[in-house]
Amino acid sequence: MTNSATTEPTGAVHRTTRDLTRAAVSGWLGTAMEFMDFQLYSLAAAIVFNKIFFPDVSPAIGLIAAMATYGVGYVARLAGAVYFGRMGDRLGRKKVLIITIVMMGVSTTLIGALPTYATIGIMAPVLLVALRLVQGFGAGAEIAGATVMLAEYAPPPRRGLVASLVSLGTNSGTLAASGLWAILLAVLTEEQLLAWGWRLPFLLSFVLLIFALWLRRNLKESPVFEERPDVVDGVALTRGELEATAAATGDEDRHAGTLEAGLRQRKGRAFFLALGLRFGQAGNSGLVQTFLVGYIATTLAVDRAIPTDAILYGSLLGFLTVPLVGILGDRFGRRPMYIALTTATMLLAFPLMLMIAHGSTTALMVGMVLALNIGVLGLFSLESVTMAELFGSRTRFTQLAVAKEIGGVLATAIGPVLAASLTAATGSWWPIAAMLVVYSAITLTSAVLAPETRGRDLVRLEDAA
Repeated sequence: MTNSATTEPTGAVHRTTRDLTRAAVSGWLGTAMEFMDFQLYSLAAAIVFNKIFFPDVSPAIGLIAAMATYGVGYVARLAGAVYFGRMGDRLGRKKVLIITIVMMGVSTTLIGALPTYATIGIMAPVLLVALRLVQGFGAGAEIAGATVMLAEYAPPPRRGLVASLVSLGTNSGTLAASGLWAILLAVLTEEQLLAWGWRLPFLLSFVLLIFALWLRRNLKESPVFEERPDVVDGVALTRGELEATAAATGDEDRHAGTLEAGLRQRKGRAFFLALGLRFGQAGNSGLVQTFLVGYIATTLAVDRAIPTDAILYGSLLGFLTVPLVGILGDRFGRRPMYIALTTATMLLAFPLMLMIAHGSTTALMVGMVLALNIGVLGLFSLESVTMAELFGSRTRFTQLAVAKEIGGVLATAIGPVLAASLTAATGSWWPIAAMLVVYSAITLTSAVLAPETRGRDLVRLEDAA
């Protein structure tokens, strides 16, 4: 295990405060677009798509078909993580971030322009699925690319705070999409909504795309990518070229040791540690933000607006929680903060679920807000910087993107289904609390096994573990 708490090398490529600001806004806006696009689609799939794209089947089958088109995006995300991750490590972060923002923005806008089933028949849902695949393919590398770019731009003493801005993008996008749909549902009749109203949120996303694209075209490449010793003329050397360069330079070149360290690095340990860190956050998110809302409304027979409002309030509080955790991570280190947050989640899981299941309306909302901020958003803030620091610069983009997508798909897909089965079998809420404990324990174990990465030299080619 390497000692990763090293300082940045002398002669590093420097960026101005204006460059850092542009990178921060670009990362935040891109992530906001990603989550807004997906939230727009998920809400549309639940509210109107079964009626306008799958009208010739029963309402139940139509809803299943609409949600299936939502799910294909997650399959495409993993493919996009692999493809664009490798491109980002080879050709640079900026190129990928421009491509992904265009793919997401254009496909989302075109969904708003699609003809319905009544106009072109079966081709309507076929085109919907195709656009959803394109959207997901781009989104698979968007948050990873934004995370890598911000972490590589940030000064080491403030890296946790700066990288946490990516996490704030998730709140911004989710709130924006939910707000747009809330306005539409409030001011339009169902006939207006089905005729043309559902198109507005998708078409309006084009304005955000233009601004985000302008930002990224004027964004300078990651200083870490430019400084990498294995990058020549803006392109990373292949392994064969890297071996030849390391052999040719020998001890005379100051980068020779760095090149050889990257070649000798055994891959795998850092990836599985990152997967464990991701698993807890994603699993807790699926339980708190997805499953609990339905469980409270159906099993506990509480007005659906109450848990929905709790998620809204929790997301708003997250605008304080996320940067605060980033600051504390910069002050005390990543591992202590991971240990503190996961331990707190494990200790509070049963009391919070007791408040949610048997408390007053106020207790229910407080329980959900605390669970969201401690067990989900706080961990997300740490994840944004820690996973970037765990990986070496040569494969950082690829490994981070794939770890995020695999961890997210496994934990988020399995969690709600397993929770539904266990609560139905037991007739009780305790399996939800137990799953929060298990998910958090996985992340706690990974944090204990991982090296401290605060202040790590991100130019190094090898992983931190």
